Amino acid sequence: MKRYVDEDLHGAEFRECDLTGARLIGVVMQDAVIDGLVSHLVVNGVEVGEYVEAELDRRHPVRVLIRSEDPADLREAARQLREGWAATVERIRRTPGVEGRSVNDEWSAAQTMRHLVFVHDSWFRRCCLGSTELFTPMGIGPDAEPYREAHGLDRSLDPSLDEIVRVRDAQAAELEAWLDEVTAAQLAAPAPVPEDDVWPPYARGRSVRQCLRTVLNETFEHHGFCVRDLDLIEA
Repeated sequence: MKRYVDEDLHGAEFRECDLTGARLIGVVMQDAVIDGLVSHLVVNGVEVGEYVEAELDRRHPVRVLIRSEDPADLREAARQLREGWAATVERIRRTPGVEGRSVNDEWSAAQTMRHLVFVHDSWFRRCCLGSTELFTPMGIGPDAEPYREAHGLDRSLDPSLDEIVRVRDAQAAELEAWLDEVTAAQLAAPAPVPEDDVWPPYARGRSVRQCLRTVLNETFEHHGFCVRDLDLIEA
């Protein structure tokens, strides 16, 4: 079957098509309409987004904390996310080498954690703190030029699990220390994004809280991806 990569399918219409087993990865589906024989995504005239969100909140209460405007809730969210990742790292250590394995063309656990190194440097240090320091070299950023290997990133690196975990632990501690002191007013203020062309260019105009939410959401979502793939590998 044809594989579509970086295609613009605005307004496309699929009629009488069998999409069983179709994989839509990293797509944008705003205002999309789905009508047909669909399993595990009840559509056919019913808007399912609220149902899905409510169920995800029930399964992962930390999502509610991440959306909060209360600094105490955000501190608790960061703590829970750190605990979740710590448990997953211990799981990874029980199977040496599994951190380098990937499934379905997704990132490995090591690559996922290296991406979160980049997320912290970009969305927290730059956007919440206004830092202009170079990114941690082991971080994995976007594939788009000129950001792929810019501002200190070095994709030729192959750090060990211990090296990655040490960096992530230091970053988590830095974030939690900041959250211990930050106020609601500071979170509501405009993000102090430096005036340069370093990633993320679209953060300007957002509040500190919105940038922090990106950090927490990325930490949560990529943990889910990592656990999902570890389950597949173990199965």
